[in-house]
Amino acid sequence: MSEYQILAVIAAFAFLYSLVASRLERTPINGALVYVVCGLICGPTLLDLIKMNVQEEGIKLLAELTLAVVLFSDSANANLRVLRRVEQLPIRLLLIGLPLTIALGFGVGYLLFDGMSLFAIALLATMLAPTDAALGKAVVTNEAVPDSIREPLNVESGLNDGICVPVLLIFLTLATEHVSGNGTLSMLIQFPLKAIGIGALVGVIFAIFGSQLLKFCFQRKWLAGTWMQVPIIALALMCFATAQWLGGSGFIASFVGGLIFGGLTHEHKKEVLQSAEGTGDTLSLLTWFTFGAVAVGPQMEHLSWQVLVYALLSLTVVRMLPVFLCVIGTKLQTDTKLFIGWFGPRGLASIVFIVIVVDKNLPENATLIAAVTWTVVLSIVLHGITANPLSKIYSQRVSDRNGVT
Repeated sequence: MSEYQILAVIAAFAFLYSLVASRLERTPINGALVYVVCGLICGPTLLDLIKMNVQEEGIKLLAELTLAVVLFSDSANANLRVLRRVEQLPIRLLLIGLPLTIALGFGVGYLLFDGMSLFAIALLATMLAPTDAALGKAVVTNEAVPDSIREPLNVESGLNDGICVPVLLIFLTLATEHVSGNGTLSMLIQFPLKAIGIGALVGVIFAIFGSQLLKFCFQRKWLAGTWMQVPIIALALMCFATAQWLGGSGFIASFVGGLIFGGLTHEHKKEVLQSAEGTGDTLSLLTWFTFGAVAVGPQMEHLSWQVLVYALLSLTVVRMLPVFLCVIGTKLQTDTKLFIGWFGPRGLASIVFIVIVVDKNLPENATLIAAVTWTVVLSIVLHGITANPLSKIYSQRVSDRNGVT
């Protein structure tokens, strides 16, 4: 199949969707759902207009760059003043809730998947631990939802992607190689610190440098017109690629870089970020469309009751129970805990992790791909359909309590 045929099909879909995107955003039919369904229709399962392999390097690169740009632009839009006021919540979600989610996901996988190695089950739990604010955009951008809830959800989804990367790579190494006891201990201590530390450092340095240089150029009116679309995308990719190059986590670099950049940039911030969001939306469209064509159709034959049960539990108990446990001692109301627990959609990070893991050709690859694919698909449907109505219901309950959450 010609690569030009694939390009023509994807470009045609992007053009047609862009014409009705604004209208669809006001409905429960979210963008990711449309992208995946159209990708499925155009893929080998139905019309057979697109044939690609999930292991192709181009698909991995597309997914990684998409996540990097989305993380940077989302975090740059974060309200740091609100975040400073509610910092306890995202810290609890990341340092207590995330490990509990991985542990509970491991326990559920151990009960459901006979014959899988312990490290493969740990891989599965880690791949599905990070959340994706892009799929819950109707929540994190809905001003009717209190800032004290929206900002922690946004920060959690931004940082847990990067935090899970070193954890994933540790389990992947243990699953594919025989490591001595000393080597294992050294790796468990040093590797996560290196990945997180380098990623955060790169993000901070590039954000400070980029924000000051941008301010300097704006003051002298050197930057205007169509060139305003370039700096943010380039800065996001610089953070990601440099951190990966140096052995750190590019996803942490992208999120931390965006967070610092947004905090240091005030004038023209909205103008420069709008172009980044548009590029991120376009890359997301391509990634989800490709996911629908490459992964969803072929995985239909691997949909078993174990996979379906794991996917449903992953989106409910495995996410919500750790949220309830990690906020013990806070003054959060039950409906707030339920709201935070429910809106933990799985998305781009899990797709990136699929591509990383399948390269290793583990014996459990088929089960891993199926479980992650169907969890993400269910998340797209369930979180997409419920985002707007549940946000409206929750915000009304908060208003009735005079703002007490």
